[in-house]
Amino acid sequence: MPQTLQELVEGKSWRELRKLYEEIRSGKLLITDPDPPRDYATYMQRLDYTLWYWTSLAILILAVMSVYATNIIPGASILRVILGSIVVLFLPGYATIEALYPKEGELSSLERLALSIGLSLAIVPLIGLALNYTPWGIRLNPIIITLTAYTTTILTIAAYRKYQLTRKEIQVQNMLNVYKSVKNIQV
Repeated sequence: MPQTLQELVEGKSWRELRKLYEEIRSGKLLITDPDPPRDYATYMQRLDYTLWYWTSLAILILAVMSVYATNIIPGASILRVILGSIVVLFLPGYATIEALYPKEGELSSLERLALSIGLSLAIVPLIGLALNYTPWGIRLNPIIITLTAYTTTILTIAAYRKYQLTRKEIQVQNMLNVYKSVKNIQV
């Protein structure tokens, strides 16, 4: 009986790996982390749990940097358009979807993508409308600040919700292990 994921997949064909993947997705095969994170700080440091968070944050930071770099480096305008499009058309909705549906199997990848774009197209104009009634108005800096603050806040909320789910899964797994060990004790 294999003890690690590497032992489980080593030497398997593509067809066998696909079948194994389907068993994991359907819940027939359970894979557990041998060293799960014990607290939120450890969870955030583990890229196997939070790569989505750090990638989204990196794209957001690079987009903000590219906006201000176009004044210094003229060639950065292409990067500004690409990253700015991702930040405006995808990231606010993606962060919201991750916060609303933190469990991995709740939505398919295509549903997450479509809802992320759709929600971004709804959230960004609402942020612009709210900015219109502030003393700062709809200008570049207030838009960058509010979009960055919104996306970062919602991403952090989503990460915390995912951490709570991970903690619950660890508690359930520990209870199952205790149950199995008690069941195996013979009197």
